Amino acid sequence: MNDALVDAEVVGRVLAAAQRRGGDFAELYVEDRETRSALYDQRRVEALSSGHDRGAGVRVVVGDTTGFAHTADLSERGLLAAAEAAASVARGGGGGVREVALEPLRRYATAYEESPETVPKGHSVKLMQLADDVARGEGGSITQVQVGVGGSTRHVLIANSEGLFVADQQVRTRLSVSCVAEGDGGMQTGYRPTAGTAGFEILDDDQVADVARGAARQAMTKLMARPAPSGDLPVVLASGSGGILFHEACGHGLEADAVAKSASVYAGRVGERVASPLVTLVDDGTMAGQWGYLAVDDEGHPGSRNVLIENGVLTDYMWDYLRARSAGRPSSGNGRRQGYQYLPMVRMTNTYLLAGESDADEIVAQTPYGVYVAQLGGGQVNTTTGDFVFGMTAAFLIEGGHITTPLRDCNLIGNGPTILQRVDAVAGDFSMGGPGTCGKDGQQVPVGTGQPTIRLSAVTVGGTAS
Repeated sequence: MNDALVDAEVVGRVLAAAQRRGGDFAELYVEDRETRSALYDQRRVEALSSGHDRGAGVRVVVGDTTGFAHTADLSERGLLAAAEAAASVARGGGGGVREVALEPLRRYATAYEESPETVPKGHSVKLMQLADDVARGEGGSITQVQVGVGGSTRHVLIANSEGLFVADQQVRTRLSVSCVAEGDGGMQTGYRPTAGTAGFEILDDDQVADVARGAARQAMTKLMARPAPSGDLPVVLASGSGGILFHEACGHGLEADAVAKSASVYAGRVGERVASPLVTLVDDGTMAGQWGYLAVDDEGHPGSRNVLIENGVLTDYMWDYLRARSAGRPSSGNGRRQGYQYLPMVRMTNTYLLAGESDADEIVAQTPYGVYVAQLGGGQVNTTTGDFVFGMTAAFLIEGGHITTPLRDCNLIGNGPTILQRVDAVAGDFSMGGPGTCGKDGQQVPVGTGQPTIRLSAVTVGGTAS
């Protein structure tokens, strides 16, 4: 979308109309998104699809009440109608005309070489065929391979009644490989993704082959898996593998909307020790190229690096604009929305634990018996209590300080605040994990997670071994 599709004069008139009935704050969010995806399943192209969606959302705030309307009509008439609809929630105010003095338009853009929607479909198919060939070449036990590839280019224009006026272009690219291996151990699966806030150039042949190889080897290794033990055990999370645990188990509880509703175990605890002194937790939207990167959030405020827990002490929460304004502080750049049809809310970006000083191999060597987690799967958390359940999709037994037998899929069960206190070793081998999609109140947004190798002194493992 060329940001001239909605010029500054029209933007000003729409915001003025939105406040005509006495709104305290008005915002216009315009979005134009193009997507491209392809699916290759069992050596056949199953889908080649593209999409184009554009529209605008208008938000009006009157006291504690928010009015919101969205439209796919980007004409001035369509935008004014949405503004009037959103403003209809106003219950008083002086009425009349309110002029909005917009600042000069600030433009941002993802650095990229190839936007996903311009890549020839034949090139996408060749990459998927390469992934299929590499995965099957790992061994005859690989019986099924599925490859997905795609990306999006998203243009947004954001303006509000306080004069903010920004435009951003966001480009994201993703590839994933799923494999099924069959053998004496039954049927086992492997999965590997790669993605970035970047163009299609990140999917070179070497990267695609590495992803395919990893998915195939994971499935083949699990053919030799045995049932996991049950009970409270030391758990070592491999570098990059367990960041999702902290995203879910404590990250959501550090979002200001949960705190404001007293739906977080961390409400009112800034300045208190809430974790092991080895834990420093950061949410960082400024990590260029990472899946959760953003130059500006979906309220137009710059992405930032926010230290949430420092050396075990809770230092801050994540904030969107309105909650930050009510608290008399700046936004932390965490106002995000799935698209123009949705209101923004407080969301994470790239959430991770900082590296420590231990050696990763020594952490394993100093663990007589436990579980080594190479990859965590999805999970659920209750932000009010901090209780969580996570699947382990690639795990191994630790015996005598050595990583030994692969384990069948099982669960980690625990409590976020408790787990934070049980981090007793943190290595210096930090890395980011795979790309993620975070769901909250019906909205999905891209996020990143990461951490160095760490050890939890005790976590409940929900295995099936007798």
